[in-house]
Amino acid sequence: MSSRRLLVPVDGGHVAADVAGRDEDPTVLLLPGQSLGPDVCAGLAADLAPAFRTAVVHTRGTGASQAEPGPWTTALFAADAVAVLDALGLERAHVHGFSMGGRVATVLAAHHPGRVDRLVLAASGPGGPHEVARDPQVDRTLRFSSSPQGRDGLLDLFFTPAWSAAHPDVARRFLPTGSPRVRRAHHAASTGHDGWDLLARISAPTLVLHGADDAMTPVANAELLAGRVPGAHLHVLPGARHGYLEEFRPAASGLVAAFLS
Repeated sequence: MSSRRLLVPVDGGHVAADVAGRDEDPTVLLLPGQSLGPDVCAGLAADLAPAFRTAVVHTRGTGASQAEPGPWTTALFAADAVAVLDALGLERAHVHGFSMGGRVATVLAAHHPGRVDRLVLAASGPGGPHEVARDPQVDRTLRFSSSPQGRDGLLDLFFTPAWSAAHPDVARRFLPTGSPRVRRAHHAASTGHDGWDLLARISAPTLVLHGADDAMTPVANAELLAGRVPGAHLHVLPGARHGYLEEFRPAASGLVAAFLS
């Protein structure tokens, strides 16, 4: 099984993607969340490996991608994802978007329906005025996430404290990356997203997957997504927080693999 890193030119820089698996297997494009590096998708990519080729996109400003921060949007990130598909020589692929990556995936599926085979919207929401707001205390935690105390509070939004304590190296993958300018640009892209009209245009078979105890993106947002995307399936994981990708392995990965199959 081969692995390689793509560097796709964009706007004077490049977007990176880590590609692993056999070329003949169906490809899953994995889109990480706001200010998160590609490692947040590492567990899912490994779990999908027996049946799928995976391509984990390094969103602008994270990982090995290099691009000058600017007025970034989810539409721009979706265009980057299309550029990765083009570089792979793929007409279409499955797409899994986690958190802000789900917003990017929404744009991708609505604007480029021919490029998306099956779609997973993971721990995400519609954005805009229809988004079910989180508790203001969560926003305070996010604002101070660069301090040691703030990082602990942020990890508690992703994982139960006992799990974080038992898996500190994995938990740290979910801490924000990039410079302050990159984080501000990511925040603006996510908060500026309004996918309500786009969701109704999605034609790809869609799974909405969410944690029941997600305080960062309340689970009511998953219900909105599933109700808005035609024919979407909703699966809520009891006891799961925003970082169920890792804490609820392999069950969560199994749900994704079964749906994509």
